[in-house]
Amino acid sequence: MLVTRPEQDAAATAARLRDRGFTPIVTPLMVVDVAAGPALDLGGTRGLLMTSANGVRAFAERQAGALPDLPVFCVGDATARAARAAGFGNVESAGGDVDDLARLVMDRLPPGDGPLLHVAGTKVAGDLAGLLAAGGYAYRREVLYEARAAETLPEVAATAIRSGEAAGVLLHSPRSAALFDRLVTDAGLRGACGGMTAYCLSANVAAKAGAPWAAVRVAARPTEGDLLDLLAARAP
Repeated sequence: MLVTRPEQDAAATAARLRDRGFTPIVTPLMVVDVAAGPALDLGGTRGLLMTSANGVRAFAERQAGALPDLPVFCVGDATARAARAAGFGNVESAGGDVDDLARLVMDRLPPGDGPLLHVAGTKVAGDLAGLLAAGGYAYRREVLYEARAAETLPEVAATAIRSGEAAGVLLHSPRSAALFDRLVTDAGLRGACGGMTAYCLSANVAAKAGAPWAAVRVAARPTEGDLLDLLAARAP
């Protein structure tokens, strides 16, 4: 199975695949660069919104490990695990997407004057700001990292696809799905994807998967656990 996540996240996914009897081939399609800068002023902040493990790591690095005693609302379980590993104490997972995250915040906090701080990358999925604004919440976004796209398909992935070794690919975001499709096309390997299955975190991811797959499968919920559960029911 091809694991296309950034290297910082791929190791955990690869370990979970091995536990399920699969051989992961780690082929990052993006490199995460943390933006340098001073520690953030968190005065008046009511809580932190984390939509990726990369955001958790970037925030901890920017604050030099001096983590605030604030509630941390995470989009999913993997992000929540990263937040707890970083040292945050009050962490909750929405177990889904940004719509679920907005609902979690609304369940836990009444609207108020202080902002919720969204730690984000240069590109975001969904409209978390709009959802929270509609609920009467103040929202502040800080861009702390950039996920740079690979310019070519990693050779280990090209070799696995060309040889037929790759049975499938895990696609975690619409951006990575579209990028994978572009890179396999540029490498002249789009047709070779016809023997592979695309395992997609959500319908939005599947919509960008593109290539002529043997099958496209979508997780019941947008969590990595649900995504990996698809593998147990894969076709022979």
